[in-house]
Amino acid sequence: MTALHLLSAAGVAVWLDDLSRERLTSGSLEEQIRSRSLVGVTTNPSIFQAAVSSSDQYGGLLASLRERGASAEEAVRELTTRDVRDACDVFAHVFKHTHGVDGRVSIEVDPRLAHDAIGTIEQARALWDEVDRDNVMIKIPATVEGLPALTAALADGISVNVTLIFSLERYAAVVEAFLAGLEQAAAVGHDLARIGSVASFFVSRVDTEVDRRLRAVDPDSVLCGTAAIANARLAYAHHEEVLASARWRALARLGARPQRPLWASTSVKDHAYPDTMYVDELVAPGVVNTMPEATLVAFQEHGEAHEGGWNTIEGTYDEARSAFARLAAAGIDMDDVTARLEREGVDKFVASWDDLLATVGEALA
Repeated sequence: MTALHLLSAAGVAVWLDDLSRERLTSGSLEEQIRSRSLVGVTTNPSIFQAAVSSSDQYGGLLASLRERGASAEEAVRELTTRDVRDACDVFAHVFKHTHGVDGRVSIEVDPRLAHDAIGTIEQARALWDEVDRDNVMIKIPATVEGLPALTAALADGISVNVTLIFSLERYAAVVEAFLAGLEQAAAVGHDLARIGSVASFFVSRVDTEVDRRLRAVDPDSVLCGTAAIANARLAYAHHEEVLASARWRALARLGARPQRPLWASTSVKDHAYPDTMYVDELVAPGVVNTMPEATLVAFQEHGEAHEGGWNTIEGTYDEARSAFARLAAAGIDMDDVTARLEREGVDKFVASWDDLLATVGEALA
């Protein structure tokens, strides 16, 4: 039993925040399922941009697309959906073994549609059809415009990974949209047990922005490194409240599965902090932690793992609320922090998408 196996036994689904053609063809993805208790994969435009620009594994398909006269947009869609489809096949046995809970692979809608509800819905449906695997999840951003798209996709029976969640208020709105989507799906006869969803709550980026503001006033502020974990823990508190509600119990009786909180952006950006901090401090049953490989390796080597299960969120809610009160007293406006992070998150993914289109366009030319 490795540290990652113990983490899994504590109820945390271990997902990898990375995907490439090389991982698929080398067999390393399958190997990590065995050696690191890996049960899922997330992708985003930045991941695909890094994969395509740094590997020669895509040359054959790009040559074929060039001969067909494909545009850069068409080629990017072909490259990304193929990788995700093949990854879904790698995780098919995990999907079956966990009865559809895990073995999931996520693919994101074009980030340029982040503020276009209708365009997001249309592309979510198209990606669902193109990947054509029951264990795919379509990533929809948790922008204001993304919320109705989330509800509509779930109502169509599409499994969804809601991404770029930074604030507790937006997380509550995501949960509301999730419940509404399942209720609509049930009304038109969909099997709710076949619909999966996770809510990707970003962690380390919150500390990066809050710490920057704190240190601008006090370089030695003792509040540095407290915001992100408190934010995530209070999100989990809301998750528990929803699971105890009559509304959720009614959906659960119809076979619905909970929308699990997914801890994203869990690599430590400030090297003054332990490199496994955002894994160690967010252990609880029924969550997902999607990690880049460096964080997976770090936790495997020296993460705080315990036999018999453990929980580092239970009993911390008062402490988390106190941390928020101290941050407010120090002049930190969390609403402004999270609004900025959402804008930056969308902008970064759009920039990566544009870079990916440029890289593929050059290859086609």
